[in-house]
Amino acid sequence: QGTRDHAPAQAALRERLLSAVVSCFKRHGAAAIDTPVLELRETLVGKYGEGARLIYELKDQGGELLALRYDLTVPFARYLAMNKITKMKRYHVAKVYRRDNPATTRGRYREFYQCDFDIAGQFDPMIPDAECLKIVHEILSDLQLGDFVIKVNDRRILNGVFAVCGVPESQFIPACCTVDKLDKVPWEEVRSEMVGEKGLSPEVADRIGEYVQLHGGLDLIEQLLQDPKLSQNKVAKEGLGDMKLLFEYLTLFGITGKISFDLSLARGLDYYTGVIFEAVLLQQDNEHLEEPLSVGSVAGGGRYDGLVGMFDAKGRKVPCVGVSIGIERIFSILEQRLEASGEKLRTTETQVLVATPQKHLLAARMKLISELWNAGIKAEMLYKKDPKLLKQLQYCEDTGIPLAAIVGEQELADGVVKLRDVATRKEVRM
Repeated sequence: QGTRDHAPAQAALRERLLSAVVSCFKRHGAAAIDTPVLELRETLVGKYGEGARLIYELKDQGGELLALRYDLTVPFARYLAMNKITKMKRYHVAKVYRRDNPATTRGRYREFYQCDFDIAGQFDPMIPDAECLKIVHEILSDLQLGDFVIKVNDRRILNGVFAVCGVPESQFIPACCTVDKLDKVPWEEVRSEMVGEKGLSPEVADRIGEYVQLHGGLDLIEQLLQDPKLSQNKVAKEGLGDMKLLFEYLTLFGITGKISFDLSLARGLDYYTGVIFEAVLLQQDNEHLEEPLSVGSVAGGGRYDGLVGMFDAKGRKVPCVGVSIGIERIFSILEQRLEASGEKLRTTETQVLVATPQKHLLAARMKLISELWNAGIKAEMLYKKDPKLLKQLQYCEDTGIPLAAIVGEQELADGVVKLRDVATRKEVRM
């Protein structure tokens, strides 16, 4: 089906993961919003490049053409336009749907969560963009997923490259979608698709190849600013100027060690207008390799200044930049690690089990557990009238409940509760 059920341990892991991501978004001052799962088909079509074929289209009984949301960005832009909002910092965690070929081992599903953070509004260049990259760095560092790199590029630089290499403007987006495959396939295959399927001449493809295989940092930006062809292209020059400014801000944030200016990064979505970025986990399989192997993208985003205007009757634009965390891929990695380690994950947050050592004390248990619940304490008890104490303590060990509140005949007579630390077996009367 391309979807999956989650056992309690998996669900608990997912919840912890989502909680860590949301905590980061809140730390940066974002407010939560929500949008419907269903959108009008016309809202989604024409925004996703070649990904449009993966949109789930529906027809309701009234004859309206609807679709399941493909991502959280387009609905957000529609929301801003409908409500005439010109400034907002938001996060949204929700499911999206893609009619894709599932690859469950790689965390690729037809129904999956996205965790988005976006900044909308007219601000000075590159300050919000730098914060989005800082958020990606924070989340991947906090989750301790291993080594990673955040690739950055700019659609204006790419468009400038295409222009100086002789690509017709009508072919920019198809060329972009082809270049976007460079992280998965070698340049020879990408070149072959450009010539064979996209109709570009071999000479044009070769000129593109000279640029899109470059990656580096500030030094590369400076090099391209001096490039005789690219420096003459107004759009590319703007993009390179902003990229230089972005790197200055990322230096102040102290994260440039994980950032790579990579001209092969294209991100095939139609709506990007400026800076684009993608975070990739790295895996050093072999110590003799010069560069670590990539194990896939776990976050991506960019600037989309024209999207809100598409939904506004008067075409009013609201500049936006945002990032989406690929929670399913991260979840798959953490799940595999958990299985490999044999570590047991708690599936509940229960703090204490209310237990009794003798028969006919169900009323005492129910009275005590009610007091604990009313006091906001997470508590459980076994659903048997007269369970054996050993079984109750075994349940604590099996589920990781740290404390047992034991109330027997003697404790009732003395007006106390015996609190037992399940791990150490130490007891105190309270």
